[in-house]
Formats: sequence, structure tokens, C-alpha cells
Amino acid sequence: MRGYKIFAGSACEEFAKDVCDSLEVPLSGATLKRFSDGEISVQISESVRGRDVFIIQSTGAPSNDNLMELLIMTDALRRSSAQSITAIVPYFGYARQDRKAAPRVPITARLVADMYETAGIERVVTMDLHAGQIQGFFDIPVDNLYGALTFQDYIKTKNLPNPVIASPDIGGVARARYFASILGLEMVIVDKRREKANESEVMNIIGDVEGKDIIMLDDMVDTAGTMVKAAAALKARGATSVMACATHGVLSGKAYDNLESDALDELVITDTLITKPHHKIKVLTVAPLFAEVIRRVYHNESVNSLFS
Repeated sequence: MRGYKIFAGSACEEFAKDVCDSLEVPLSGATLKRFSDGEISVQISESVRGRDVFIIQSTGAPSNDNLMELLIMTDALRRSSAQSITAIVPYFGYARQDRKAAPRVPITARLVADMYETAGIERVVTMDLHAGQIQGFFDIPVDNLYGALTFQDYIKTKNLPNPVIASPDIGGVARARYFASILGLEMVIVDKRREKANESEVMNIIGDVEGKDIIMLDDMVDTAGTMVKAAAALKARGATSVMACATHGVLSGKAYDNLESDALDELVITDTLITKPHHKIKVLTVAPLFAEVIRRVYHNESVNSLFS
């Protein structure tokens, strides 16, 4: 075998170290600097000639800087004669702009996909894309891992008396249904109307929540406004408790203020993004899962069998 090396962007250094610890391999070195005007400079610190290379970098806030880091590192590795370059992107930024929802707007997720390929990335491994069809924007293999499985064991430890899975909106029904089938639970839906980005209005609850312990499932939590409003609506309909599970803790704007609401009892997220501690937030690691995926990709083994 040619051997592989793992590099990390500045958004995922600790996460990458955890991945490397799981694989029992060292994290390879790269020097990232910035010129006085903010331009990013990268120098690979060791030979990668003929090696399969994995770059671990989430493209969350600051999204533009982290995206450019990933692209520039890719270019440096390609010009250093790496055999292959796989981008491990725990959180795929710009995924919410995946269609023309209004006149004269971009499809930025497609633009970003084109940038990945142009830079020289040959495979992408990510988790819980905001819209599954983004995989079709790429002409290279894309592995979209299921973050919901990370919550399975934790939910079982809660020993909730009357658990029910809830989708916080119509768009997340497929994800919630899949998770509900794994746990053997019933599902309800929060039907909401979003007037503009980062704002939503809860309209109706589809299903019985009286006396139930609700587990809301989503791919990300940004300002937490939707989560809190949905939790309030669920409790107004008689829910005993409301816990939210979201793979990506974006937590921007007034998110931490919103989390102080009594409507939401707990928020469970993963470590795909760096977040500030909060008494309502529980962070679960997905580093071992990504480590196993890297091992399987390198050895040409099935990734999908992890989730079947």
C-alpha cells in the first residue's frame, strides 16, 4: 500500500488530532500563515509524493476563510505530487443555498462544489448535508454520513418514559423517519412557515404529543430560533419534555440567548464545529466515525455498510 497522510485546517485541528488518535497515526504537518492583508499562505512540511492524502477541514464560520484554507491546502498538496486528495469536511458550508428559491439568487452550493473539483479534490466525505441532492452537484464521489446515528446510544441512556421523534419542519421528515425507524419510535412533525432566512413561525403540530418526551432531530442548529419556537409549540400541546438533537452546532447570532428559553430542555450536538460551552448543550464526538471512514476509503472498503 502507498500509505496515507492526514492534514488539518485551522478549523479542525483538535478534531483532526482525535481522528488521528483513533487511527493511531500522526497528524501531518502544514504551516498556515496570513499576509498582512489577510491572504492565506500554506506550506506542506513533509513529503507527500505518491501518498493518499486526507484534509480535515470544516467550512463553518468564518466560512470564507475556512473554505479558502481548504482549497489552498489542496492546491499545495496537488502540486506536491500527492497520489490522491480526499476532503474530510465534517460541516459543509454554503449547503443552505442549494436551489433558486427566488429570482436572481445564486446556487452557491453548486459553485462551492465546482471550486472543490477545480482545486484538485478527488473525493469528499461530509456529514448530514443540508440537502442530499448536493451530492449531485459533484462529479466526484461524495460520502454523506448520517450524524443521527451518533445520538442513538445517548438517547437510550436518557431512559425517557414516552419518547417520540419530531421533525422541526417538513424538509426534515425523511431524516426523522429514518431515525424513528431505527429506534422503533413514533414520529410527529412541526409544520412551520419561514418568511425569511433565520426567522420562522410555527404553524401546526402534526401528531399526538400529549404527555410525550419529544426528541427533535435536525441537521443543524443556527440561531436556535426555530428549535425554541418548535419546542414551545410542542409544550403548548402537552409535551412533557423537549430535547433537540442537531448534528452541526452552528450557533450564530442570538443562539445562546435563545437557548435560555425554558421551552427547550437540552440541545445535543456533535463536534463537527467548535462551539462555546453552555449548560444546556451536550457535545458528542464523531471523530471515531470519521476515522473509520478514512480507513475504509483508504482500503477500498464499503462505507455504506456502516449505516446499514
